[in-house]
Amino acid sequence: MKGTVHYEVRGNVALMTIDNPPVNPLSSGVRQGLHDGLTQALADDAVAAIVLTGAGRAFIAGADISEFGGKSEGPSLGDCLAAMDNSSKPIVAAINGTAFGGGLEVALCCHYR
Repeated sequence: MKGTVHYEVRGNVALMTIDNPPVNPLSSGVRQGLHDGLTQALADDAVAAIVLTGAGRAFIAGADISEFGGKSEGPSLGDCLAAMDNSSKPIVAAINGTAFGGGLEVALCCHYR
């Protein structure tokens, strides 16, 4: 799986940074990282809020076209969106650059943009 979501806690905020150059497509690795990061943040009583952003020049450019036609791995985008929608903690989309397709869906699923 390619694509990484960096997770760190700053004070009482979990910062999740999607880092899948060049434009942060939603690869299976990114979807897994989003799911894992959300699970970790929601389980951590010290975390009061979650900020989601993208590294580089894009927030999320949408689907990873290199994975089209292949076997789907990891959680689906729908699984990630459901976890965000059901979050008991506020999620902020710190949108930097473009947010196309599934990236726009992720942004809209956040409580604040």
